Amino acid sequence: MIEILLIDDHHLVREGLCLLLDSHPRLSIVTELGSAEKALEYLEENKKPELILTDIVMDRMDGISFVRIVKKIYPEIKVAILSMIEDKAKVTEAFVAGADGYLSKGTDYDELLFGVLQIAKGHKYVTASLSLRFLEDYLDHCPVTVDPAELLQRYDISERELEVLKMISEGYTNAEIANKVFLSKRTVEGHRQHLMEKTNTRNTADLVRFGFQKKLLQ
Repeated sequence: MIEILLIDDHHLVREGLCLLLDSHPRLSIVTELGSAEKALEYLEENKKPELILTDIVMDRMDGISFVRIVKKIYPEIKVAILSMIEDKAKVTEAFVAGADGYLSKGTDYDELLFGVLQIAKGHKYVTASLSLRFLEDYLDHCPVTVDPAELLQRYDISERELEVLKMISEGYTNAEIANKVFLSKRTVEGHRQHLMEKTNTRNTADLVRFGFQKKLLQ
């Protein structure tokens, strides 16, 4: 069981996130607090959680300052930002401070849970929509000419798998993709898994990053 400390200064937001995260059999919210100061007091006096999820904008101490302090005192604890702010400068600032991940409150249920699990495992993770913004900037400055047909052959990616990859990059869920291409959700999940295996990527964000880097996605 992955024990999580949740920090957000909005009580209703904390309640909703607790219900969401506690619905997963591998996740458990050990406590939820309304400020970074209370969280630091909690960490001094209680068993340390495996993961801390914190908002950025809070009274007095902000989330990024909190990340910096926690990583200095308790480097073994995974700490991720969970915020409505989707600003590339803030994402960069959070990782410079030591954050292990940056999750958007606007992301869907599946990706939020996936991201939390990846961070708990020790992987860095950024919400896919934010990853795409960084990739778009990179591609704007590093244009590359490629042969898509050659790439599909090299990685053994079928036209159907490419179609699924494009819809994944557009933010569609497995169920939504299944409805659009008239396949079962399980078949779409299989395509997603095969794509990750063929491209040697660890998760959806890595897969989408691969697609843009290789110019399979525009």
